[in-house]
Amino acid sequence: MAVATSQLAALAPVAEEDAAWRGSGERLHCVISVEINILDYSKPIELSKITMPVIFNEPLSFLQRLSEYMEHTYLIHKANQCTDQMERMQSVAAFAVSAVASQWERTGKPFNPLLGETYELVRDDLGFRLISEQVSHHPPVSAFHAEGLSNDFVFHGSIYPKLKFWGKSVEAEPKGIITLELLKHNEAYTWTNPTCCVHNIIVGKLWIEQYGNMEITNHKLDQRHIYSIIECCR
Repeated sequence: MAVATSQLAALAPVAEEDAAWRGSGERLHCVISVEINILDYSKPIELSKITMPVIFNEPLSFLQRLSEYMEHTYLIHKANQCTDQMERMQSVAAFAVSAVASQWERTGKPFNPLLGETYELVRDDLGFRLISEQVSHHPPVSAFHAEGLSNDFVFHGSIYPKLKFWGKSVEAEPKGIITLELLKHNEAYTWTNPTCCVHNIIVGKLWIEQYGNMEITNHKLDQRHIYSIIECCR
Protein backbone atom coordinates (compact mmCIF):
# COMPACT_ATOMS: atom_id res chain seq x y z
CA MET A 1 0.00 0.00 0.00
CA ALA A 2 2.91 2.38 0.77
CA VAL A 3 4.23 1.82 -2.75
CA ALA A 4 0.87 2.68 -4.30
CA THR A 5 0.59 5.82 -2.17
CA SER A 6 4.00 7.18 -3.15
CA GLN A 7 3.48 6.39 -6.81
CA LEU A 8 0.10 8.12 -6.92
CA ALA A 9 1.56 11.16 -5.14
CA ALA A 10 4.35 11.39 -7.69
CA LEU A 11 1.80 11.54 -10.50
CA ALA A 12 0.13 14.75 -9.25
CA PRO A 13 2.40 17.13 -11.27
CA VAL A 14 1.87 15.05 -14.40
CA ALA A 15 -1.91 15.17 -14.01
CA GLU A 16 -1.82 18.93 -13.40
CA GLU A 17 0.12 19.56 -16.62
CA ASP A 18 -2.23 17.41 -18.64
CA ALA A 19 -5.57 18.56 -17.20
CA ALA A 20 -7.04 18.31 -20.68
CA TRP A 21 -7.48 14.62 -20.00
CA ARG A 22 -10.48 15.39 -17.77
CA GLY A 23 -13.61 14.16 -19.54
CA SER A 24 -11.59 11.96 -21.88
CA GLY A 25 -12.05 8.20 -21.83
CA GLU A 26 -8.25 7.90 -21.75
CA ARG A 27 -7.67 10.09 -18.67
CA LEU A 28 -4.98 8.66 -16.43
CA HIS A 29 -5.42 5.23 -18.01
CA CYS A 30 -1.92 5.16 -19.49
CA VAL A 31 -0.36 6.65 -16.36
CA ILE A 32 -1.79 4.85 -13.35
CA SER A 33 -3.26 1.64 -14.72
CA VAL A 34 -0.28 -0.32 -13.39
CA GLU A 35 -0.48 1.37 -9.97
CA ILE A 36 -4.23 0.78 -9.68
CA ASN A 37 -3.79 -2.90 -10.47
CA ILE A 38 -1.88 -3.46 -7.24
CA LEU A 39 -4.83 -2.21 -5.17
CA ASP A 40 -7.42 -4.59 -3.80
CA TYR A 41 -10.77 -3.81 -5.48
CA SER A 42 -12.70 -5.95 -3.00
CA LYS A 43 -12.15 -3.53 -0.10
CA PRO A 44 -12.68 0.24 -0.05
CA ILE A 45 -9.60 2.40 0.45
CA GLU A 46 -9.78 5.50 2.65
CA LEU A 47 -8.66 8.30 0.31
CA SER A 48 -7.66 10.67 3.10
CA LYS A 49 -4.51 8.55 3.36
CA ILE A 50 -3.69 8.73 -0.36
CA THR A 51 -2.52 11.78 -2.34
CA MET A 52 -4.64 11.78 -5.50
CA PRO A 53 -3.73 13.58 -8.76
CA VAL A 54 -4.97 17.16 -8.91
CA ILE A 55 -6.96 16.33 -12.04
CA PHE A 56 -9.67 14.90 -9.79
CA ASN A 57 -10.25 18.29 -8.12
CA GLU A 58 -12.38 21.27 -9.06
CA PRO A 59 -10.93 24.77 -8.46
CA LEU A 60 -12.57 25.61 -5.13
CA SER A 61 -12.33 24.47 -1.53
CA PHE A 62 -14.79 22.39 0.43
CA LEU A 63 -15.62 25.45 2.56
CA GLN A 64 -16.83 27.21 -0.58
CA ARG A 65 -18.87 24.18 -1.55
CA LEU A 66 -20.63 24.35 1.82
CA SER A 67 -21.98 27.80 0.97
CA GLU A 68 -23.95 26.24 -1.89
CA TYR A 69 -26.34 24.88 0.74
CA MET A 70 -27.79 28.38 0.85
CA GLU A 71 -28.61 28.62 -2.86
CA HIS A 72 -32.30 27.96 -2.14
CA THR A 73 -32.63 30.02 1.04
CA TYR A 74 -36.05 31.20 -0.15
CA LEU A 75 -37.39 27.82 1.00
CA ILE A 76 -36.35 28.65 4.58
CA HIS A 77 -38.12 32.01 4.35
CA LYS A 78 -41.15 30.21 2.95
CA ALA A 79 -41.12 27.76 5.88
CA ASN A 80 -41.00 30.65 8.35
CA GLN A 81 -44.08 32.17 6.77
CA CYS A 82 -46.12 28.95 6.97
CA THR A 83 -48.59 28.68 9.84
CA ASP A 84 -49.31 25.00 9.18
CA GLN A 85 -46.74 22.60 10.64
CA MET A 86 -46.97 20.16 7.71
CA GLU A 87 -46.35 22.93 5.19
CA ARG A 88 -43.30 24.02 7.19
CA MET A 89 -41.99 20.46 7.11
CA GLN A 90 -42.50 20.31 3.33
CA SER A 91 -40.52 23.51 2.80
CA VAL A 92 -37.72 22.39 5.14
CA ALA A 93 -37.56 18.97 3.42
CA ALA A 94 -37.36 20.68 0.03
CA PHE A 95 -34.50 22.86 1.31
CA ALA A 96 -32.68 19.81 2.70
CA VAL A 97 -32.80 17.90 -0.59
CA SER A 98 -32.00 21.02 -2.66
CA ALA A 99 -28.34 20.65 -1.66
CA VAL A 100 -28.21 17.57 -3.88
CA ALA A 101 -29.14 19.65 -6.94
CA SER A 102 -25.84 21.59 -6.95
CA GLN A 103 -23.92 18.33 -7.37
CA TRP A 104 -25.64 17.31 -10.60
CA GLU A 105 -22.95 16.32 -13.13
CA ARG A 106 -20.22 17.76 -10.89
CA THR A 107 -17.65 15.01 -10.75
CA GLY A 108 -14.72 17.04 -9.39
CA LYS A 109 -13.63 16.87 -5.75
CA PRO A 110 -13.15 20.19 -3.92
CA PHE A 111 -9.76 20.83 -2.34
CA ASN A 112 -9.32 20.12 1.37
CA PRO A 113 -9.01 23.42 3.28
CA LEU A 114 -6.07 24.15 5.57
CA LEU A 115 -6.60 23.77 9.30
CA GLY A 116 -8.09 27.02 10.61
CA GLU A 117 -9.00 28.27 7.13
CA THR A 118 -12.28 30.21 7.00
CA TYR A 119 -14.71 31.34 4.33
CA GLU A 120 -17.33 34.05 4.76
CA LEU A 121 -20.28 34.92 2.54
CA VAL A 122 -22.99 37.57 2.90
CA ARG A 123 -25.91 37.63 0.47
CA ASP A 124 -28.19 40.61 1.01
CA ASP A 125 -30.35 39.50 -1.92
CA LEU A 126 -31.02 36.09 -0.32
CA GLY A 127 -31.08 37.39 3.25
CA PHE A 128 -28.30 35.43 4.98
CA ARG A 129 -24.71 35.50 6.18
CA LEU A 130 -22.48 32.42 6.45
CA ILE A 131 -19.09 31.54 7.87
CA SER A 132 -17.36 28.17 7.58
CA GLU A 133 -14.11 26.91 9.06
CA GLN A 134 -11.86 23.87 8.82
CA VAL A 135 -11.80 22.69 12.43
CA SER A 136 -9.87 19.42 11.98
CA HIS A 137 -7.27 18.22 9.50
CA HIS A 138 -7.11 14.46 10.24
CA PRO A 139 -9.88 13.56 9.87
CA PRO A 140 -10.93 16.56 7.74
CA VAL A 141 -13.92 18.20 9.44
CA SER A 142 -15.58 21.41 8.21
CA ALA A 143 -18.03 23.38 10.33
CA PHE A 144 -20.40 26.13 9.18
CA HIS A 145 -22.86 28.60 10.70
CA ALA A 146 -25.41 30.65 8.77
CA GLU A 147 -28.14 32.97 9.97
CA GLY A 148 -30.85 35.10 8.45
CA LEU A 149 -30.20 38.82 8.19
CA SER A 150 -33.60 39.33 9.83
CA ASN A 151 -32.66 36.91 12.67
CA ASP A 152 -35.40 34.54 11.54
CA PHE A 153 -33.33 31.33 11.24
CA VAL A 154 -30.03 29.67 12.15
CA PHE A 155 -28.45 26.96 10.01
CA HIS A 156 -25.37 25.12 11.24
CA GLY A 157 -23.52 21.83 11.23
CA SER A 158 -20.25 20.02 10.65
CA ILE A 159 -19.33 17.58 7.90
CA TYR A 160 -16.66 14.93 7.63
CA PRO A 161 -16.67 13.78 3.96
CA LYS A 162 -15.39 10.21 4.24
CA LEU A 163 -14.05 9.21 0.82
CA LYS A 164 -13.64 5.59 -0.27
CA PHE A 165 -11.97 4.31 -3.43
CA TRP A 166 -13.57 1.19 -4.94
CA GLY A 167 -11.21 0.72 -7.90
CA LYS A 168 -13.52 2.18 -10.57
CA SER A 169 -15.45 4.65 -8.42
CA VAL A 170 -15.05 7.06 -5.52
CA GLU A 171 -17.71 7.14 -2.81
CA ALA A 172 -18.21 10.15 -0.53
CA GLU A 173 -20.16 9.54 2.67
CA PRO A 174 -20.88 12.91 4.35
CA LYS A 175 -20.69 12.18 8.05
CA GLY A 176 -22.22 14.85 10.28
CA ILE A 177 -25.55 16.32 11.38
CA ILE A 178 -27.14 19.36 9.72
CA THR A 179 -29.42 21.56 11.86
CA LEU A 180 -31.93 24.22 10.84
CA GLU A 181 -33.63 26.33 13.51
CA LEU A 182 -36.75 28.34 12.69
CA LEU A 183 -36.62 30.92 15.46
CA LYS A 184 -40.12 32.29 14.89
CA HIS A 185 -41.64 28.87 15.55
CA ASN A 186 -39.00 27.69 18.05
CA GLU A 187 -38.43 24.56 15.95
CA ALA A 188 -35.23 22.65 15.21
CA TYR A 189 -34.87 20.29 12.24
CA THR A 190 -31.95 17.90 11.72
CA TRP A 191 -30.84 15.58 8.91
CA THR A 192 -27.85 13.92 7.27
CA ASN A 193 -26.95 14.10 3.60
CA PRO A 194 -27.05 11.10 1.21
CA THR A 195 -23.98 9.27 -0.05
CA CYS A 196 -22.44 10.49 -3.32
CA CYS A 197 -20.56 8.26 -5.77
CA VAL A 198 -18.55 9.18 -8.89
CA HIS A 199 -18.21 6.31 -11.38
CA ASN A 200 -15.63 5.54 -14.11
CA ILE A 201 -12.86 7.65 -12.59
CA ILE A 202 -10.17 5.71 -14.48
CA VAL A 203 -11.68 5.11 -17.91
CA GLY A 204 -15.07 5.77 -19.51
CA LYS A 205 -17.57 8.57 -19.14
CA LEU A 206 -17.68 10.09 -15.67
CA TRP A 207 -21.09 10.09 -14.05
CA ILE A 208 -22.38 10.74 -10.56
CA GLU A 209 -25.21 9.36 -8.44
CA GLN A 210 -26.49 9.85 -4.91
CA TYR A 211 -28.22 7.31 -2.74
CA GLY A 212 -29.28 6.55 0.79
CA ASN A 213 -31.90 7.82 3.23
CA MET A 214 -32.42 11.41 4.31
CA GLU A 215 -34.50 11.62 7.48
CA ILE A 216 -35.57 15.17 8.34
CA THR A 217 -36.72 15.39 11.97
CA ASN A 218 -38.71 18.17 13.65
CA HIS A 219 -37.64 17.68 17.26
CA LYS A 220 -40.29 19.96 18.75
CA LEU A 221 -43.25 18.15 17.19
CA ASP A 222 -41.53 14.76 16.72
CA GLN A 223 -42.29 14.77 12.99
CA ARG A 224 -40.20 12.89 10.44
CA HIS A 225 -39.92 13.15 6.68
CA ILE A 226 -37.87 10.46 4.91
CA TYR A 227 -36.38 10.59 1.41
CA SER A 228 -35.19 7.23 0.07
CA ILE A 229 -32.81 7.64 -2.87
CA ILE A 230 -32.18 4.32 -4.60
CA GLU A 231 -28.68 3.33 -5.67
CA CYS A 232 -28.41 2.69 -9.39
CA CYS A 233 -25.44 0.33 -9.48
CA ARG A 234 -21.82 -0.09 -8.43
